[in-house]
Amino acid sequence: MAKDHTQAPVLEALADYRELGRLSFTPPGHKQARGADPRVREVLGDAVFQGDVLASGGLDDRRTSGRVLERAENLMADAVHASHTFFSTCGSSLSVKAAMLAVAGPHEKLLIGRDAHKSVVSGLILSGVNPVWVEPQWDADRHLAHAPSAEAYEAAFDACPDARGALVTSPTPYGSCADIAAIAEVCHRRGRPLIVDEAWGAHLPFHPDLPSWAMDAGADVCVTSIHKMGSGLEQGSVFHLGGDLIDPALLKSRADLLGTTSPSVLLYAGMDGWRRQMMQHGEELLGHALELAAEVRTGIEKIDGLHVNDRADFCGPGLGHDFDPLPVVIDVSALGTTGYWCADWLRAHRGIDAHLSDHRRISTQLTHADDRATADRLLAALQDLSRAAPELRPAPEIEIPPPATLRLEQACLPRDGFFGATEDVPVARAAGRIAAEMLTPYPPGIPAALPGERLTEPVLRYLRTGIEAGMNLPDARDTTLGTVRVLLEATHP
Repeated sequence: MAKDHTQAPVLEALADYRELGRLSFTPPGHKQARGADPRVREVLGDAVFQGDVLASGGLDDRRTSGRVLERAENLMADAVHASHTFFSTCGSSLSVKAAMLAVAGPHEKLLIGRDAHKSVVSGLILSGVNPVWVEPQWDADRHLAHAPSAEAYEAAFDACPDARGALVTSPTPYGSCADIAAIAEVCHRRGRPLIVDEAWGAHLPFHPDLPSWAMDAGADVCVTSIHKMGSGLEQGSVFHLGGDLIDPALLKSRADLLGTTSPSVLLYAGMDGWRRQMMQHGEELLGHALELAAEVRTGIEKIDGLHVNDRADFCGPGLGHDFDPLPVVIDVSALGTTGYWCADWLRAHRGIDAHLSDHRRISTQLTHADDRATADRLLAALQDLSRAAPELRPAPEIEIPPPATLRLEQACLPRDGFFGATEDVPVARAAGRIAAEMLTPYPPGIPAALPGERLTEPVLRYLRTGIEAGMNLPDARDTTLGTVRVLLEATHP
């Protein structure tokens, strides 16, 4: 029977809560804004506090007999062709960990693309899962990683037939997409599940001109962030389940192990309302966004020193399989400066925040929320950036090693590297030592070195020169990388 997508169970329950004038003698202690500091209420507005109620014993009764959340999750599953959907208010960082734990246990192997987000590495540290790294497809000219190919996963399974499943990141933060259908076929031929970290792809199911989304391509678990490309609030995430290779009760239990017992109803409401919006108006809204992105891309290409990475740059043999045009990724290398400095200039001088920046690019992400006014402001700011480029020279040189020297030897499990006995050593003496921390340029948050990996001089030099050029390395204990946390020599394998 067709679902009624005019419904939004969480939002409707919130409206009923207000209309009935319920009086709460439970958390949260602000009691529907009455106890909040007036200065806070002035900035946040009372609606934030009025939507902040207990999920059970507030939004629903103490036994959740109204099935408010369950009904909202069922509608979301129907919207995106999944068999089960689970809401998370701890971001996709939690959702992807739950998915990993549902597929592999401590010391069991999981095939993982080495371009995985730091949240995946955190999952390895917490779980003790043994990663089998699958090499991304590396564009040596543009210094950019695309998701591993299906052939790379095939070879990894042949080498490690006892691996419990596989994980791939698609789209990447740059909008490059993997051949999920082919990777899923590799997994399913062996009876193994495929996890897709699709945090950047919440919008994909809702317009035919966007790349195929993970569940339609055969993924078993898909994790997506509603706040990244959708209309949800920060930390709103869903993970979807399809097929019969993973027990939904097992997946839910893994999420319960990691999640909070005090979920935010505000985040539930944002996810619920976004699903309704997309089902009713998504194709129209995203169609307008795609048209606007095409116009913006054409406009940027006319600006001196700027080049928009497009399908020809990101798709083809040895590159990505497909391409999302909404993350508008701009190569600024012809300006003679770095993406870091360009992003800083745009924020300081034009009030424009770029999504991510690296040694040669910035990303100016568009969504269905953008319009001609925001696009025109962006284009004007980029024109000003081009004219101001001489102020941003000379840019510090970042020493990026070739792909062959980027990959580090995994000397021990990430968990053992993280929790082992450690010491901090000067970066000049860190080469050859085993990292005991993540070293992660952020954003986008893909670690250059993981706990358990043996550090090399080329990678350390890349990070040191990157920091001098504006790279942010927030995971490191010493964010300037004057010292590095490593395992004690006596504990080396």
